[in-house]
Amino acid sequence: MPLVAISVGSNLDREHNIERALDSLRLSFGQLRISSVYETAAVGFNGPDFYNLVVAFETDLDVRLLIDRLHDIEVEQGRIRTTQEITSRLIDLDLLLYGDGILYSEGLDIPRREILEYDFVLQPLAELLPDTVYPVSGDRLGQLLDQAAWSLGPAQWQPRSAS
Repeated sequence: MPLVAISVGSNLDREHNIERALDSLRLSFGQLRISSVYETAAVGFNGPDFYNLVVAFETDLDVRLLIDRLHDIEVEQGRIRTTQEITSRLIDLDLLLYGDGILYSEGLDIPRREILEYDFVLQPLAELLPDTVYPVSGDRLGQLLDQAAWSLGPAQWQPRSAS
């Protein structure tokens, strides 16, 4: 079974929505490994700050069925997908890694390109899985973080399920 990593983010009723998402992910996939939570400003629009974290787990679901399940969890929490995706979000669940798969040729953004673009994606991912290899470059995630020009501090809030 591949190890998968999911980015979890919210900037509306953050604690509540992240707790609900973690509960749904746990019900769907069992035990989760959970990073620290990082608070970051909204990127690309004016809005409340986000809480972002990464969870990892193993699954036997096909990658497309996994993505469908993540979208279902978002919808269950009230997320409405619009053509304007750069906006506040109740919950955002993005598949970052699916084992060591490079699935761009299948029309999927996996590994997600945002891993190398945004501190709020790489920092919790590398914290959680520092020795995992980024499939495109062959570098360990911890090495990629060490090479980054930024470093975030964890938020004060931690989900109850991470303690």
